[in-house]
Amino acid sequence: MANALSTLAPDEWKYRGRNFSRTDIESIRRLIAANAADSRWAISRKLCVDWDWKQPNGALRDMVCRGLLLMLERAGEIELPPVRRRPPTARTRPEPVIPDKRPVCGALSELGPLTIEQVRRTPQEGLFNSLMEQYHYLRYEQPVGEHTKYMVKARGQVIACLAWSSAPRHLGSRDRFIGWDQQARRRNIHLIAYNTRFLILPWVKVPHLASHILGRMARQLPRDWERMYAHPIYLLETFVDPGRFRGTCYRAANWIVVGETTGRGKDSQSKQPNRSIKQVLALPLDRRFRQLLSQ
Repeated sequence: MANALSTLAPDEWKYRGRNFSRTDIESIRRLIAANAADSRWAISRKLCVDWDWKQPNGALRDMVCRGLLLMLERAGEIELPPVRRRPPTARTRPEPVIPDKRPVCGALSELGPLTIEQVRRTPQEGLFNSLMEQYHYLRYEQPVGEHTKYMVKARGQVIACLAWSSAPRHLGSRDRFIGWDQQARRRNIHLIAYNTRFLILPWVKVPHLASHILGRMARQLPRDWERMYAHPIYLLETFVDPGRFRGTCYRAANWIVVGETTGRGKDSQSKQPNRSIKQVLALPLDRRFRQLLSQ
């Protein structure tokens, strides 16, 4: 359970790959007591400052810290102040938006120049979320951690959407493909980006469009990711459900099938599959990716 709080020893806890001692828990209790009038959000940010808990781009890891505080409260280790405002939950669905459904068909060369726009935290993010919710078979899912959202346009009309996020922490076939050990994975997992969604809108029928977009993304995404998060990425990865798709567009864009998932999911308590087994595909962005990810 990659994101769950677990006990390593009577006086040590582990959350999101980081160990916390009994001394750390006591410091959290003192911080809460000294700031009794503060909200949970404010306490989380103060704790990040005290611990120098930051993302590679210097931003505080307050969302991860809030998750830790909630887990510790559920475990009976701390008592947080009452919730003042309940944010929308992950089950809150995006508002429906009526898109431009003009048919787009013909040869790729006839589309004209395509634009690929990063739309996270822009006025277009709502349209992106709505299109994923309406037309992707997995629907929209709110990402956590580092992530980006892209819309692809032809002559101003949206024809495709892609979402990228932090990579899953435990993925056996990928880890064997890289050849890194557990310590290197913990240090460098943030150097991989995971393609969580790829949607060609249903009224778009253009041969070779999907592989063309993936090729463009492999050039643009590393630049955008480093600008947003102040660190490079060396490998892209995704899952393909062979019961639905063959992954042809990924392979045409030079992605490599590196294995399969176990079908268990990160929170499974059993070794028995509880979901569909998917192909794992990867695209190295640097020929030295194994060396760079393992160091």
